[in-house]
Parts: sequence; structure tokens; C-alpha cells
Amino acid sequence: MRCRRCGAEMPEGALRCEECGAEIRIVPDYNPLDDVLAAQVKGAIDGSDTPLDDYDYQTSTIPTARRNSGTRGGQSSRRTSSGQRRTSSGQRRPKREDRSRRQLTPQEERRRRVARKKALKKKKRKRALLLTGIFLVILVIAGLIMYQFSYNGYVKKGYKALSSKDYTEAETQFKKAIKKKPKKAEAYEGLSELYIEQNESDKAEEILLSAVDKYSDSVDVYKACFKFYEDTKNQGEIPLILDGAKSSVADQLTEYASDSPEFSLDDSESFDDVQQLSLTTTEKNIYYTDDGSDPFSSKTRIKYEKPIQISEGETEIKAVSVNANGIPSLTVSKTYEVELPIEDAPAVSPSTGQYDTDTKISIVVPDGYTAYYTTDGSTPDEDSEEYTDPISMPEGTTIFKAVLVNGKGRLSGVTTRNYERTE
Repeated sequence: MRCRRCGAEMPEGALRCEECGAEIRIVPDYNPLDDVLAAQVKGAIDGSDTPLDDYDYQTSTIPTARRNSGTRGGQSSRRTSSGQRRTSSGQRRPKREDRSRRQLTPQEERRRRVARKKALKKKKRKRALLLTGIFLVILVIAGLIMYQFSYNGYVKKGYKALSSKDYTEAETQFKKAIKKKPKKAEAYEGLSELYIEQNESDKAEEILLSAVDKYSDSVDVYKACFKFYEDTKNQGEIPLILDGAKSSVADQLTEYASDSPEFSLDDSESFDDVQQLSLTTTEKNIYYTDDGSDPFSSKTRIKYEKPIQISEGETEIKAVSVNANGIPSLTVSKTYEVELPIEDAPAVSPSTGQYDTDTKISIVVPDGYTAYYTTDGSTPDEDSEEYTDPISMPEGTTIFKAVLVNGKGRLSGVTTRNYERTE
């Protein structure tokens, strides 16, 4: 015998196919044609002339017991109170399900249990995945809503408005962000960019300095302020602000710090000779001026590469160090005074006396000095006649006076000669 479903060979007496598990029908399905044929045969025996074609197919002509019996050849069956069927002979017939279940092998039972467990686990897994997916979608939606009204959300919307030149909206969003978290840098930086783009740097500086003063313990606020000065090429303000910061804040802003240069000369004393000033630093470069201007921003600033000559007189040197990030140190300023010794009164020849021939008067002029003289007895100065070459002694009586003046306008003593020239 072969299985109707898969066609596999079936052993005698088997109730299920070992290949596909299909149940084997021992009792064939009910066919009304069997009753029709039986009725015709009986009619022929009884002498009835009812033809086969005139047979009434109505259900009412077929005995209920036969319709429900599922038996062949008129054998009827009925159910007992326990749910089992009895044949017409009174024997009990087990349910098909009971018979088939009793016939399953232990291996088949285990396979069925394993299959049911797998199906149940798969169903639970699908349900869990579905619930997880729904939960994640809810979380994402809630997160997006919360982000729109968060600090980062306001900042993002501010920059988006700034990129599209919607300055009013950008200002509104940045200020909302600052109100939400006033100690963070991003909103201040965005607001600075907004005002710089509109040529309102003063407005940005005012807001940032106010924030630094109000939130002096916030490193982020200081960074936003310093970034503004970097963007506006005004780094010279950074060391001034950093100098007033708390040590706990300054320690976290070392990239903005620059050590001031050291001077080799003390300015508390004056010098009587020309000096050489050396500057040293741990930073990248040193810039200085000797005209009193700002050594970081002045166009007259000089990059320090060799010692500075301090000449006679008063000289002010201002210097700053600049670190690798281009941030200057605080400016160091020192004023030096050099007073060279003044020469004694100049040597004048000839000496005082009477002369009867044409005589030349000469003055010895040391290096760095200029000689001036008078012939009327007045005291000479820089406004008097400058001596360049020996001069002829005037006729008659002459009171000749001479003086030396150095490069800084300091005058020596005056030399006086009395001459009388006769012919």
C-alpha cells in the first residue's frame, strides 16, 4: 500500500505515513452513489421498476444512520457516552485520533514537541521584536521632539538661520540656547559670528565680556570670548582678560597663555655708557618697540633677533612674547636712561694775549660733540655760531667763548679767551 500524499510505500497495518506523517484512511469516504446502487439492486429483487435515472438524490431518501455511519455494506455505528463509536455488532471502535496518537513512535513524539516549542518561541520572538520596534519608534519620535527644544536644537536652528542670512531668527535661536545653558560656548560663538557678519563687533564684545564677568567660573565662556578676539584679529585683548581669570579657570586655558619676555637690564638705575639689552622667552617669538607704541599690533614693531642698543638719553622699550597659537603675552615696558660723562670745557687756541698778526682761533671737538662759539662775550649754546673750521681773530679786543654740545643736547663747560689784535 502507498501513501496518497507522498506515494511512499506503507507497511501493513500502519496508521500514518512514516515519510510525511499523513493519516491513512482505513474507512473510505462516504459516497452517495453506493446507496443508489444498493437501492436499485433491492428494487430489482422486490420487483420495483424505478429506473436508475429517476432515483431521488435528496438526502431524505438516504437513511441518516447510513449517512453518518461511514461504514460500508449497511453496517451502522453509534457513539458511546465516552465518545467512542460502536459498530452494529456492538464492538467499540477507538477514535481515529486516539488510534493514530497511540501509534506514534517516541522519536516522532519528541519531534512534534520540539516543533511545537520552536513554533511557540518563534511566535514569542516575533511579538517581542514587534513590541521593541514600536517602542524604538516612540523613543525616536520623543527624542526628536525633545531635541527641537534642547540647547543643541536651538544652536543648530540658529546656525541654519545664519547660513540662510535670516539674522533675526538666528539671533532668537542663539539667545534661547544661551538662556537654557548660559555657561556653554556654542551659542555665544554663534551669536558672535552673527554680529561680526553684520559689522556689529562691539555688540558681540559687550555680550561676551558681560558673560565672562557673570560666569567667571566657566571655561567655555572664556573660550567663546577668546575665539571672538581671534576672529576679529584682536588677540592682544586675550592676555588682559586671562590675567584677571581665576587660577582654576586659567589652568584650563593654557593654550591661550604666553609667558612675558624677560629683560636683561634693570631700569631702576641710570647708565653712563651705551648699553645692550637682551630679551628672552620660552615662547615662539618676541616683538618690541622703542617709540612707545603697542609691540603686538603696531606697524612699527620689530621682531627681536639680536640685542637692542640703548643709546644716550631716555629710551622706552615695550615687548611681548607670542606663543605658537599667535596669542601674545602681557606687555612688558621698561624705560632706560643713559647719561654719558660730559667733556670738560673745550680746548681753544691760541691762549689769551695780544697779537699783531693775522691769527687763526681753533677749537678741539671730540667725537660725538659739536662746538659753538661767540665773540661778544655772551655764553654760547646750540643757537650760537657753529664751529666748523678755524676762524680769523677779529681786530681789536675780543672776548671769545666756546662750548661743546653732545648728541643729546648736553653742554660742556665754557672756555673763555681774551684777545687783542693790533696792526
